[in-house]
Amino acid sequence: MQQLYRFRRLFGFSIPFWVISLFGCSPEKTSPAKKAELSTNTESSTKPEILWKTTATGSGEESHGHFLLSCSDGGFLQIGETGSLPTNARIFVVKVSQDGAIQWKKEHPSGGHNLGNGAIEVDDGYVVFGAMNRDSALIKLNKTTGEVVFSKSYDFGGVDAIESMIQLGSSLVAVGYTNAQDSDTTFYAEGEGHLMKFDMLGNHLSDSSLSSYTSHAYRIHVFEDKLIIGGLTQDALDYSLLKMTGSGEVIWSKNYGGSGADHLFAMDIGIDGSIFLSGHTTSGTANWDTYTLKLDQLGNVIWENKVGNPRGFDPRYIHDEAWGVKATPDGGAIVVAGTGDEYESYSECSDLDCSDQWHAFLIRFKSEGSLLWKATYPNPEGGDWAGEDIALTKDGGALMAVDDGQFAFIQLSSVY
Repeated sequence: MQQLYRFRRLFGFSIPFWVISLFGCSPEKTSPAKKAELSTNTESSTKPEILWKTTATGSGEESHGHFLLSCSDGGFLQIGETGSLPTNARIFVVKVSQDGAIQWKKEHPSGGHNLGNGAIEVDDGYVVFGAMNRDSALIKLNKTTGEVVFSKSYDFGGVDAIESMIQLGSSLVAVGYTNAQDSDTTFYAEGEGHLMKFDMLGNHLSDSSLSSYTSHAYRIHVFEDKLIIGGLTQDALDYSLLKMTGSGEVIWSKNYGGSGADHLFAMDIGIDGSIFLSGHTTSGTANWDTYTLKLDQLGNVIWENKVGNPRGFDPRYIHDEAWGVKATPDGGAIVVAGTGDEYESYSECSDLDCSDQWHAFLIRFKSEGSLLWKATYPNPEGGDWAGEDIALTKDGGALMAVDDGQFAFIQLSSVY
């Protein structure tokens, strides 16, 4: 399962308990009564219900999605890889209709060191971004058939990739990294932050380094013609955020985090310009917990909240890893994550499930930062589930991208 793979790739091994203790405190073991209380709260009456599930399989033994795009026709696009780095991974793109029917699925190119990191919709297609053969790449696809309109790669230095992209006027503006030190990871690559600009045909116009501000630029959004770029600082110690003009001049830059490791992997902008950041942290926690912030357009913290261990197991062994966030119309946000343990020395079971079975984990915040509800979702067929991304639907529901070893699309009832 990819959630477990992530931290093994990031650190080179499963993190032993003594390492986690360096970053956070070690609370007393949760009592059975407290576990039951937490479980009851998680399964509250406000928990969204699963309406339908669609799974798309790729040609590889496993497929892992990273990004979910809500399309103008009501359908959805999920992007990631099938196969595994560095030898046989292929970019995998799946389009489903609003009711979950698979309309098409495509793989690009031949197997190798390829990354499918996301996509945006333009007037006449979808532009997928990531990497092909260790170089940054763009692939434009026909909306109806998924056939390739153009496919281009760019060598910006060492092992490089595009992580996120927006359309700004008649240009495509992207961020990512160059000169990756950990070239076989699909997450924090230990490189140098990078800003790129292309025309609508994928021709390279300009690029510049962001390494003074971030070692890995992970997300870009635009608000009132200003660029908001989120990523990770050197050694992934803190969240990094910078605001720039459309021409690339830095307005401000700030870092967020604590004494431990703080890994930003999700960002969104509310309709009022509020900036939501999410990921996971070991700052002041027993192990990895989700860490979400709401900021104003000056980068000032409005609120921050850490949430973890929703099933009430021993928190010292539970990883709560957030990968997606969406601002909700009421000024709040919803975060999607995975929760479970990966320690051979620990496994705990309740009447319903065990700690080493991973669940998808949703966290809904109110506008002022308090918790509205939280909910976990086990794989009904057994095995692991972990939330990768989330998109809001027009009817007040949401679609969740779930990693179960393939691309799973999970439609949920009302979340806002």
